[in-house]
Parts: sequence; C-alpha cells; structure tokens
Amino acid sequence: MYQSKINSKYSEELAQESLEWIKAVTEEPINTSGDTDNFFEVLKDGVILCKLANALQPGSIKKINESKMAFKCMENISAFLACAKNFGVPTQETFQSVDLWERQNLNSVVICLQSLGRKASNFNKPSIGPKEADKNVRNFSDEQLRAGANVISLQYGSNKGATQSGINFGNTRHM
Repeated sequence: MYQSKINSKYSEELAQESLEWIKAVTEEPINTSGDTDNFFEVLKDGVILCKLANALQPGSIKKINESKMAFKCMENISAFLACAKNFGVPTQETFQSVDLWERQNLNSVVICLQSLGRKASNFNKPSIGPKEADKNVRNFSDEQLRAGANVISLQYGSNKGATQSGINFGNTRHM
C-alpha cells in the first residue's frame, strides 16, 4: 500500500529528461527510456552517477567502483550523493542510497537529478528544468523599517462594521 503510493509519484517524463541530460553531459551511450525498469537498470550500480559528477566537476570522485557487488555499488551512490550536496543540491532533494539500490523510491532519485540538473549551468553544462530563482535582497533604511512598524497589517483581520447581531438568523432561544 505505502510502496504503491510512493511509486505513483514517479514521472516517466522527468525520468527520461534526467537520463537524456545525463547522456548529454557524460557523453555515455545509455538508454534514455523513462520507464522504471530502465531507469533503475541504468543507475543502480552508481557508475553513471559518478561519471556524471566527474563530468560536472572533473576529479570530484577519485575512484569509481566497476564491481557489481552490493557494497561497492552503494559506495558509488554515496559518493555521488556527497558530490550532489557539494554542488548545491538541498538535503531535502537528495535521496538515500537504498532508495536507488533497493528500488524503494525512484521518484526521489528523479528529484535529486532534476535538482542537480538545475545547478549544471554553474558548471557550464547544459541544464534541465526551470531556471533557479535569483536572490532578491532588499535593503531598507531605519526610517522605512520604523514606518512599517506603525501599520496594522490586514493579515490580522479587520473588524470594521462587525457586530454579532443577526447571528441567530431570527431564531429565538428555545428553552
């Protein structure tokens, strides 16, 4: 029940877009079909993810394990996740190694790749997804800040013209 809810959030379109982006950045010959089976097969050993990290920033991951042993694959995935965080992917947009290795939550893997794809322009690589917003820092003078303190915000509500008359819509109180 719970697993089917997680799986229902998986988007084949976003997965395919992520794989096509990985193929463009790494120049590796991978199948870019977005169905869950292919997505899992391409990424499960973490080798492509490590190559992606190295394509974005050469030398990010020193040793890529080509072995298919579980702990070596998990090591690859963990190394990629560490790089993703260093590249600026927020913690809430990353995934746990088991999400990919044990195929528990492929949607979180897609989210992480999409987030990393938005950051790719920082490394002069093609990016995917919506452009990240720029900071809009505002500097107010002390005078402006003091003026704002005297204004009662409408978020607090207004009681102009409010009364309790008519609340019982003409019914009298029955005893």
